[in-house]
Formats: sequence, C-alpha cells, structure tokens
Amino acid sequence: MNLFSKLQQREQEGTPIKVGMIGGGKFGTMFLSQVIRLPGIHVVGVADLSPAAVRSNLKLIGWPNELYGAANLDEAVKKGTTHVTDDWHGLTEQAEIEIIIEATGNPIAAIEHCMGAFTAGKHVINVTVEADAFCGYGLALKAKDAGVIYSMAYGDQPALACDLVDWARTCGFKVVSAGRGHKWLPHYRQSTPDTVWDHWGLTAEQAQRGRLNPKMFNAFLDGSKPAIESAAIANGTGLDVPTNGLLFPPGSVDDIPTLMRPKDEGGVLERKGMVEVVSCLTLDGQQIQNDIRKGVWVCFEADTEYHKNCFEEYKVVTDPSGRYMVNHKRWHLIGLELAVSVASVGLRGEATGFATSFRADVAAIAKRDLAVGETLDGEGGYTVSGGLRPASISVKNSYLPLGLAHNVVLKNVVSEGKPVTWNDVDYDTTTPAYKLRQEIESKIVS
Repeated sequence: MNLFSKLQQREQEGTPIKVGMIGGGKFGTMFLSQVIRLPGIHVVGVADLSPAAVRSNLKLIGWPNELYGAANLDEAVKKGTTHVTDDWHGLTEQAEIEIIIEATGNPIAAIEHCMGAFTAGKHVINVTVEADAFCGYGLALKAKDAGVIYSMAYGDQPALACDLVDWARTCGFKVVSAGRGHKWLPHYRQSTPDTVWDHWGLTAEQAQRGRLNPKMFNAFLDGSKPAIESAAIANGTGLDVPTNGLLFPPGSVDDIPTLMRPKDEGGVLERKGMVEVVSCLTLDGQQIQNDIRKGVWVCFEADTEYHKNCFEEYKVVTDPSGRYMVNHKRWHLIGLELAVSVASVGLRGEATGFATSFRADVAAIAKRDLAVGETLDGEGGYTVSGGLRPASISVKNSYLPLGLAHNVVLKNVVSEGKPVTWNDVDYDTTTPAYKLRQEIESKIVS
C-alpha cells in the first residue's frame, strides 16, 4: 500500500530504479506515457528493431525531444534521460540498469532476451505473456538459479488474476475458480487480421489512430490470447485447466458465482480449482450487461455455515446456494499499470506473479485445413489459433506450442480444428526458446 511513497523516497534520494525496456510498441508506449509523470523510476534505454518508431511513439505521448536524445546509455544514466537504440544486448550489459522489461510481443525473441538478462544479473518483467505461456516455468527456474526476479506484468490480466487469487487465499478462502473476461462467439476462432476490427467493434480509422496491430488484436479475438493468459494464470496459481479447452460460458459479473461451480452443482467446471473465461456475449451474439470482458475475477467458497451466513448478512451476490461468491477487477489498463510491477520488483524484491509450475499449455490448433509446405504464422494470424490444454496432455501428445508456431513449415496435412504436433513441422532446434521448452517437457515426461 506504500509503493508510491517509496518511489518518492527514491526520487528524493537521487537513486531511482533504473530500467531498460526491449520493445517500444503499444504496451511499452503506454508504460512510457505514465513513467514520465512518476518519481523514482528512470527508463535508461528503450531497444527496438525500429528506433524511429519508438521516437515517433514518444513524440505521440508528449515526451520532449531532449528527454530521449541521449547518444548512448552511459550518457542517459548520467543525465537522467533515455537512449533509444536497436541494441538490446546493450541494455542487459549496462551496469546500472536493474530491471529489464521484455515487451516485444515476440515469444521466441522474448525467451532469448529474458535468458540474456538473467545471465547479466538483471531482474525481468515479462510483458510477452505468449512466451510465459509455454516457457514461464522454465524462465522462473532460470531466474532463481541466477539469483534474480522473474515477474509477470501488472496491468495484463494474468498478473491481476493471480493477485486476486492470492488475496482470496490470504483471506482464508478456498479458491474454486479464477479467470478473465472476453468477447467470444465460436466463429471467432477462424478470425484473421482481415476480419478482426469488425468483430472487435472498432473502425479501421480508430485502429489506425491507436496504431493498433491487427495481428496482435486478432490473437485476443480468435481465442489465442485468452488461452495464453489462462495458461499463465494456471501456472502462476496452481489451478487446473479444462481437459478439452476453454468453454467461454456467457454471463455477467453477477452470474459468475453460479457459472463457476462444478457441473454436479449446476455450474460449468469439471471440478473445483479451475481456470475459465467468461464471455460478454450470449450465444446469439447479444451484449450482456454488467460484463467482465476487460477484467478478471476469482470465485471462492463459503465452506462453513458461519461464512455462508456472513455472505448473507453483508448482502454480497452469491450463487443460489449462497455458498459461492466472486470478487473482481472489472478493468485492466495494460501498460498504464506496469509501473506497479517495476515498483514491486525494484522496491520490495517481489514479483507480481510468476509461474510456480507447468500445469497448462497452449497448443497450436489449425484454423482451417492446412497443406504441406504452408508456413505457420503464430497467434492472431491466418493459420493457427491457441487451444488451452493440461500440460500433461499436451506433452504426452506432442502438441506444438503456439509460441513456437512462428515461421515453421508444415510437412504434414493438418485438418481444421486439429492440433499441430512436433512431427508435423520442421523447426529450428538451435534457439534458446526451443531448448528451454525441451528442458521443461523433459520434467513432465520424467
């Protein structure tokens, strides 16, 4: 409850938390728009494949030119300004940078960046949840071995959901389920970057104004991002995931206690202790009022008569039995909230969520019939979407992780709706991402 005062103290002492960020796209720009008004945090450098795009984004959000005109990182440290570069290695090697924010959105590159940062003794806040979904447990172990912190990004839904689960457990409640909201209809599974804005509810002009990436936003729409973020929530909390993928039951915030019960009690869950996603649309496409589309929730249980009576006495919304209740955060503000992670890691030495196990995985599922020789284009693209599965099932059946379904060529036909397997593709075995994934899979097999 005192992070801001601690940031103020660091500012007064002249010892701000020094940060380097890799990736200056939408999420990173949102963070940068806030950090300029915060005490106690100094973004020493931003590395991106397109430094010109980063400078354009900084101008868009009102940074004065002199603030990001440092010629190099050493000058940026000395003058309290920011250096924009295309050299991510320089950020990890700069001695005074304490925290690396990985915000590229590229899961394969993100693994390499995180591993490089660990080797250099830097803490990492990983915005690229696509990487966390298929290698988060391995990254957490590598960080521990290196004596540094690996953290989810506050502002993204996984960290916020993990926070709610931790709140419920710290209060003494048994968590029945947790998850996030979404806008979902079954045919969205086949959505591509060409169809995303109509489904999403934006015009092309609005998307262009916001410099929104259609492939990235389509990953939200086609079910990939909900699967990815649900995997991160499960791996961070120890909750399980549905055997055959997310159900996306429709409902309002007040419907969640009724929906998120076991099937034998009238809900949708296979059993207690699961992750799920609630849709804001009815099955015929009608908008549900008081929805949780942009938020997260945790459902917990009054497992004694006394606690059940407390729910009744304080007039909280429950399921019909009076035993199940939900707490929620209706909105998440993405990069605008990321400074909470920076402050938590930099001031308290605490992650805002991280994978404690490998319980959940996201498999690459064919969006349509795929032919030999086609190149997979990863989440949000034209070829595959993400399907949430228990890690034990995914590994046993050799499902290709969605995070590695980028620029790999099919050598077998894969029918629409079927998972792509390792045997269906040619892949590069030399990347840090592939090697770390194989290391994690060996732990499941053994």
